[in-house]
Formats: sequence, C-alpha cells, structure tokens
Amino acid sequence: MAHSARRDSPEFPDFSLLKRLVRDQLIYLLEQLPGKKDLFIEADLMSPLDRIANVSTLKFYACEAVLEEQGIFGDVTSDEWAFYLLPLDDDIISLELPEFLRDNFLAGDQRWVRTAGSALHLLHSLYGPFSKLYGIGRCSKMTYECWRKLVEEGEQKAHQAEIGNVFLIDRDVDFVTPLCSQVVYEGLVDDIFRIKCGCVEFGPDVTSSDKSVKVMLNSQDKVGADRSVPGTSRQKHQMKAFVSEELKGLKQEHRLLSLHIGASESMMKKKTKQDFQELLKTEHSLLEGFEIRECISYIEEHINRQVSMIESLRLLCLLSATENGLLPKDFRSLKAQYLQSYGVDHLLTFSNLKQLGLLVEQQPGETLTVMESRVGKLVNDKTAGKLTDAFSSLAKKGNFRALSRRLNLVPKSDEEYDLRVPRDMAYVFSGAYVPLSCKLIEQVLEKDGWTGLEEVTRLLNGHEFAPKNNAQRVVLVMFLGGCTFSEISALRFLGREKGYKFIVVTTSIINSSRLIEALLDDHV
Repeated sequence: MAHSARRDSPEFPDFSLLKRLVRDQLIYLLEQLPGKKDLFIEADLMSPLDRIANVSTLKFYACEAVLEEQGIFGDVTSDEWAFYLLPLDDDIISLELPEFLRDNFLAGDQRWVRTAGSALHLLHSLYGPFSKLYGIGRCSKMTYECWRKLVEEGEQKAHQAEIGNVFLIDRDVDFVTPLCSQVVYEGLVDDIFRIKCGCVEFGPDVTSSDKSVKVMLNSQDKVGADRSVPGTSRQKHQMKAFVSEELKGLKQEHRLLSLHIGASESMMKKKTKQDFQELLKTEHSLLEGFEIRECISYIEEHINRQVSMIESLRLLCLLSATENGLLPKDFRSLKAQYLQSYGVDHLLTFSNLKQLGLLVEQQPGETLTVMESRVGKLVNDKTAGKLTDAFSSLAKKGNFRALSRRLNLVPKSDEEYDLRVPRDMAYVFSGAYVPLSCKLIEQVLEKDGWTGLEEVTRLLNGHEFAPKNNAQRVVLVMFLGGCTFSEISALRFLGREKGYKFIVVTTSIINSSRLIEALLDDHV
C-alpha cells in the first residue's frame, strides 16, 4: 500500500495463542482415548483443522475399517471440542459460523448468541480487560449481555490489556455493503474463486497447468490484498500498472507470485466478459440515487437474459436497500419477471428476503422522506428544521438515502480517483462509496460514543449502547452475521490513518453470493 502506518499505532495481540489452546484441547481429547485411533473428519472441517493442527500433528492413518451404518449407536461416546475462534490473519478471527446469518436474522434462533458471547469472553480473558464496548443492533446487545454475565460469574485475572475498545455490529444494520461487488483484491478473489478459511483453490485457468493449487492468503505474503483493483474503463491502465508494478515488486517466491498474476488476469478476463464496468456503473448509480429507471432496465435485462440467478437477486436487493423499498408496480413487475426467468420455486426465497427487509415494497407515506430535501429548499431554515424532523420520523429502518447524506457515504468528487493513493475508505469501492458499517465505527470512535449520532441511530432503529471508560488504540470489531473483505480493507485503511489497530472478529467471511445463498429457500 502506498500508505504506511502511523508511528503511534500499537502492535497486534498474538493470536497464535488461540490456535495453541484449541490444538492442545484437541490433542488432549484424542489422548484420552486408549489405543490407536482412526479419525473420520467431515470435509468442511478439513480447512479449519489444517489452520489449527496440521495433518502432521494428527498423523492421519488410512482408515482400514468401514463403520457399520447400523447398530453402533450404543458404542459411540461423544466429546465436545469447543473451537470458536479461528485466526485467519494477524487481524482477522472467524467463528466459522456461516449459518449464523440465516439462523439468527431469518429464523430468530438465538442459540449462536451464546457462542458469540463466549467467544468474546475468551478474548476478554486472554487479551482484555476491555475498557469500552460500543454496539448497534439487537443481536449485538444480546451478545453483550451474555458476555457481561460471563464476566460477572468468572474471576478476573489482572493483566495488561492488549485490547481496549470493542465494537459489536449486527449485519442487518448494513446490508448495502455486502450487496456491492467487491473490487479489493481479496474480495474479488473471494467473489470469483471463493476463499475458504483463508485458503483459495486456483484452478487450471490460473495455474496454466492441468492441476489446481491451494494458496493460503495472509497479510504477510498477500499480493496487495487491500489494493482496490480498478474496475472502470478509465482505470484500465491502473489495472495494468497494478499487475506489473505492484505484483512484480514483491520480494516473493516466484511460484506464488505467478499464481497471483494468473489469478488477476483470469479475474480481469471474467469481469470484462460479463461487462463488469456496466455492472459497477449500475451499482454506483444505485448508491448515488441517480438514473434509477436505467438501473431498473439493466436489472430487467439481467433477469431476462438469465445471466445469473444469484446476481439478479443481489441487484434487486441492492435496488431495494438503497431506494428504501421498490415502488409497488416495480416490485410486482420485477418479481414476476424473476419468477418467469428462474422458476416459481423461488417464491419462498422472496418471502425470506422480505422478512429480512432486503427486498420490500415501499409503504404508502414513506415516499415523503424523499421530499425532505426539496421541502427544506422551499421554506426558511427555522421551519425547515421542524419539517425535516417530521419527515424523518416517518423514515423506516434502513433509510439508506438519509443515512448516506448524514454520514457522507457517497463522496462528491468528479476528479479521477487514483486508487494507488487512497483518500478515504471509499477506495475499497473505487472511490464510489464508504461502507456504512465502517463509517459508523469511525464516527463512534471519533465521538467517543453515540452522542451527536442520534439521528443516525434512529434511522437504524437503535439498540446502540456505549460505556463510560478510558479508551485504547486496539479496537476489536465483532460482526454478527458475517463481514466482507472490503470492510476489512476499509478498517485497515482507517487504522493506518488514525493510528488504530483493528481486529475483526466475525461469525464468518461473507460476500454477496453467500449472503443471498443463505436466504434461498432450497437451503432448508
């Protein structure tokens, strides 16, 4: 990155301790069992397990016996291996709970809140005590209460705190950010190749051989992971520069470097093929609230050409989330076109999306909030203040336009945005949009609480909380319901700018496809 960290920024806590704890517990569990052991491991567990106790620790022996499917239940004893926290990088810890989003926000199943509370408690006892906890969202509040109870019940060991501030945030406070196409390198890789537990498998089109290769991504050897990969035509030359200067400048073993170059080129081919520029232009228009009819035509074309079932839904949700719902006639028409194009079995998916507030119709009366600024211009300031309040109070949760204005999420700028010299967190979306989640975190840390953000919390439907204590510069941010690589990059940038170190703890890493897939009805 062109940006170096400030001198006063602190060090990261050592999270290898977490791996050691979990590994020792696993080995202890296995050693309790007499004799030689054969391990049957679910495929999904292989990647996280490899992160904690590599295969050589476990010395897998080929399994010689196949378990009889019948009649062995009585012979099986079960132990629980509580592994909550998987460090994916110096500053990323995942609970690897992709089901959290659907279970908690859609089904209202709160069993994972306890898990999140316990994870926070473990971090508190190893790296705390925490001096300040802020949060927003209903689930965050419950996680906080759960954590507080655990702290009260347990005994406190006095040691030097390595983490001072904690920020808890519910994913449903900001659905706009994960619905946007990612352009930071790691986010693009995740969108196209899918990163699993910090590992990505590059296929033959990248390796230029007939084999696939697995690559572990972390901030030491990553290829400018936080770089924003240019996506618009005027930034094409920047992409070439990115691949040649940035990647070749790495003092890296040649093999890994050529893989990343291969991946970059393969992504550019794919993105050019699906006309990524048109797509980004539409997304940026939605974020800015411009040319909405053109955006709707683009989405209709996307649906009718059956480009991708998931992508079409994502664009519909982004339209709804940024416009505070669709006009009833648009909603009916787009839904009908979608079902006709992709099949009526998606009806239940629409009901899931509606329940989450991701794809909804505007209610009569809500459109008044759109008039807010016009009314403000018509009358003098004094009455405008009163009128604006009256209009804002009609605003429903997730009124993106009002939030965007209040928090300046869409930077007004006509000049070229040089991605090599990021000016603000908007660089993670090519300069078009600052992630709402990250902007909230920045504001609360700056103001040392929610004071002055009352309007924002009202627009977000509240549930915010904050303590009264002294602060520190290592900030743990816990995302309940998943976090994107774009948000991680934005927080890294904010940390470098303001002298903070952010540690992201998330229930899982998500992107737009995973978000939508979690809510598809065939998921049940």
